[in-house]
Amino acid sequence: MTAGSPAPAADDRPDLSGPHPGRVFGQLFDRHARPLHRYLARRVGDLADDLVGETFLVAFQTRAAYRPDRGTARAWLYGIATNLLRRHHRQEVRGLRAAARAAGSAAGDEGHENRVAARVDAAARTRHLAGALAGLEPGDRDVLLLTSWAGLDTNEVAEALGVPVGTVRSRLHRVRRKLRGHASNTEHARTGDE
Repeated sequence: MTAGSPAPAADDRPDLSGPHPGRVFGQLFDRHARPLHRYLARRVGDLADDLVGETFLVAFQTRAAYRPDRGTARAWLYGIATNLLRRHHRQEVRGLRAAARAAGSAAGDEGHENRVAARVDAAARTRHLAGALAGLEPGDRDVLLLTSWAGLDTNEVAEALGVPVGTVRSRLHRVRRKLRGHASNTEHARTGDE
């Protein structure tokens, strides 16, 4: 459990095989749709609306496969959403690269003399971070963003992705090390240090 994330409620492992799955899914939607949408919107923008709907549709259609003893409904839903995101991976990478280019062109526009140094610096950092995120392997990116943007802990990420928790921890460690190195190289390049 990460600091600041709510403890899973007792009803987060519902029985989806009951006689009224629509009612249970209504409760799941009420509880998880908004945070799931925020997570998806950060990754794919306006496509999040469609992906939330598609996530719950796939969840309803595959409800017989859900096993409460293997994980929470939250992790299951994020796992479905992440699998759907993989289909849209090329669009996500294109968006990150476009953000990197846009931040780069905004930082390079010398016609605005009133631009504050902090804003230029922030644009350059955004460009480099977006480029670094676009360059990550899809599994590594999923682990990082499920942890940082969705607020899932390592156990929930493991459940969502269907991988061992040790794999999640090693991917997260590798990604953090890679991003720190990227940030360090970017800072050296920016300041001209060798």
